[in-house]
Amino acid sequence: MRLTIKETEALIQRVFEANDVLPETATSVAHALVHAEAAGQYGHGLRRVPVYVGQARSGKVDGKARCAASRPRPAVLTIDAALGYAYPAFDLAVERLPEIAREQGIALGLIHRSHHAGVMALTVERFALQGLTALMFANAPASMAAWGGKKRLFGTNPIAFATPVANDDPLVIDLALSTVAAGKIMAARQKGEAIPEGWAFDAKGIPTTDPTEALKGVIAPSGGAKGAALALMVEILAAGLTGSSFSFEASSFMEEKGSPPSVGQMLVVIDPAAGSASAGERIAELAREMVSEEGVRLPGRRGQNARREAIEHGLHIDDEVLASIMSLL
Repeated sequence: MRLTIKETEALIQRVFEANDVLPETATSVAHALVHAEAAGQYGHGLRRVPVYVGQARSGKVDGKARCAASRPRPAVLTIDAALGYAYPAFDLAVERLPEIAREQGIALGLIHRSHHAGVMALTVERFALQGLTALMFANAPASMAAWGGKKRLFGTNPIAFATPVANDDPLVIDLALSTVAAGKIMAARQKGEAIPEGWAFDAKGIPTTDPTEALKGVIAPSGGAKGAALALMVEILAAGLTGSSFSFEASSFMEEKGSPPSVGQMLVVIDPAAGSASAGERIAELAREMVSEEGVRLPGRRGQNARREAIEHGLHIDDEVLASIMSLL
């Protein structure tokens, strides 16, 4: 089935509203999931709808939550996601943080009692489109061991970054600190496909290509000890400094029942003009130098181009994915 972006968003919004989610929250969540799908991030896109809805039905996520913000310091905005979906909190951050960043030169956004952060590239890019540089950190339910260990301690704990580039699309970086995002393993399980070697270990610590066994075990850290150390750093920034659950305390994003995950996210938003009036032009020079070499691609361009294609030609949605979504109405 091929649907336009607007048709898909309207469908997903209708599904969430039919399951007792506030209309404004349904709009926010639908937009995030559909644009993740459009960017080619299928593990964070429409395949999440059944689980998200199941969590609203069970009360693991509060579909009627309203996030609230406070400003305890001039450059700091704290947002309570109120155990609801994360996307309304991100919308509020995108609304409030730019003014603070332009006023102070830098703004810090601290989000707690939150949920799955989805494709963080889509969040940080929204700041870059307003002329700001943004960093984002998020922790997630434990799926990765500390270096040298076997028990789940850290989440995939992604980092995202975006910055304006003069006369061009923003430069966007989004990466999990595991070898692969857990959503890709979930997508492989739903498709009945094996995962590549090196992605994960089963519950006994044995390498596996079975996504079901991988989800019972641990995901390999990207870059070995260095990736595990960075995951610890993100754990402290996203959870320790926001008052959120650590990854080993958080319930699964992929299971419908259980206590709320209550994870955290941190945003650092910078006004480039505070340091250099020509930052955008200088970054454009760096970008041109990068792509002057054959085979080099700027980070973020693949997702940006995929979204343009989807906006122009619509989304191709697998029949089984559409059927699982329609069953929720």
